[in-house]
Amino acid sequence: MPLLFGTAGVPLSTKGGSTEAGVRRVRELALDAMEVEFVQGVRMGEEKAGKIAKIAQEVNVALSCHGPYWINFNSQDPEKVVASRERLLHSARIGQILGVKSVVFHPAFYHEDEPELVLERTARELLKVREILDAEGNQVILRPETTGKPSQLGTLEETLTLAKVVPGVLPCLDISHLHARSNGQINSYDEFCRVLEAAAETLGDVWVKNAHFHVSGIAYGLKGEKKHLILEEADLKYRELMKAFHAFGVEGIVICESPNLEEDALLLQAAYRELS
Repeated sequence: MPLLFGTAGVPLSTKGGSTEAGVRRVRELALDAMEVEFVQGVRMGEEKAGKIAKIAQEVNVALSCHGPYWINFNSQDPEKVVASRERLLHSARIGQILGVKSVVFHPAFYHEDEPELVLERTARELLKVREILDAEGNQVILRPETTGKPSQLGTLEETLTLAKVVPGVLPCLDISHLHARSNGQINSYDEFCRVLEAAAETLGDVWVKNAHFHVSGIAYGLKGEKKHLILEEADLKYRELMKAFHAFGVEGIVICESPNLEEDALLLQAAYRELS
């Protein structure tokens, strides 16, 4: 299938809860992908990462990872900017051993600064990270995520710009975040298609053949995202989204972040496959 579906972290039905068991459980569920969550920090050594990589290869599960939440390339504290670089580098280094293709992360907060300035600073920092990784032979793709709150860098346009100006960067399009950030817009087939069209026009086949999405139900208000919801308890028109994915022929990974993880991942997968 052009799109692989999986869970944000270890499936809830996994016995024991280890990442190794989670990868095997993904395959038992007939899903094809899993995002390893480093959101609270990269607490995985090289030996364990190597073991997980072997298991994923053995059972044919595609892996990605999500970097720590504590990344902010627009921090007012220069030491925190340096720490953000190190966290992203650490994620990519362990990610390479894990065999992931991508590291997803939230890039920055605006604070009191103009969005254009924050975008420039973030691009500059990502160029530094990319230069170090390239020198190490690390080709893991860095994926700034579209974010769910207007206080965060991460509009569709900003995320696509980062991918356009920094080699080795592609977007993670979190559709639910875009829906929440727009206070309920971006929730129809035509609107989903416009998002995909913008990405395809900006980045071309390099993105169309290697896309990465986050999808879940989501609660939101005037300040954007509040929390993730189960799809059937939310207003996101996920079937229309699957139609848009199918119509555009995008290839890559769809990671489900709903609270019920594998149940909604399987729901998305089924809705998508019904179209083929």
